[in-house]
Amino acid sequence: TLAAAAEPSHEDLAECVDQLDHVLATFNALLRIARVESGAYRSAFKPVDLAPIVHDVCELYQVAADERQLEFESAQTDAVEVFGDRELLAQALTNLLDNAVKYTPTGGKITVRLERSGDIARLTVADSGPGIPERDRNRVLQRFTRLDQSRSQPGAGLGLALVNAVTMQHHGRLVLGDNSPGLVVTLELPALSPPRSIS
Repeated sequence: TLAAAAEPSHEDLAECVDQLDHVLATFNALLRIARVESGAYRSAFKPVDLAPIVHDVCELYQVAADERQLEFESAQTDAVEVFGDRELLAQALTNLLDNAVKYTPTGGKITVRLERSGDIARLTVADSGPGIPERDRNRVLQRFTRLDQSRSQPGAGLGLALVNAVTMQHHGRLVLGDNSPGLVVTLELPALSPPRSIS
């Protein structure tokens, strides 16, 4: 429509810019997923403590939750180290919390929990939103998958695909479950051995 307009309005130009921004964001997300899946980041992997990542990202999303009038609870243990990339792990948690805030209705609840269970670092994000039917849980980890209840929200269906790619590159496992109501997403990663105390 913009090309057909002799004198495009400011609204037409603004809509065109918004559409271009969306295309660029989608392209960048696809490029990032491809780079993660190629293993391009693995050479920079090192011991990373998940606790400060969870603290920082939760602090950021506490503001967004407050704006949506959501109850936001974060519980974590002391240091939980994994071998990986801090930026990618922070991006994975950001994507999970972005979805939780986006799909949880006003008055709902989001819970983030970090714990260590033996040799597994377990990061869980649970919400009281619409959840994801069991039949669709594998499908939403693929690129461009958007369920009917998410059609009214902005996005390209790449958020969980990126989380899954990050999880796989960290030799982990991503589990989607029922929070009754809502979705619970658990990211399990191999934990590094904790330092032994000297007695």
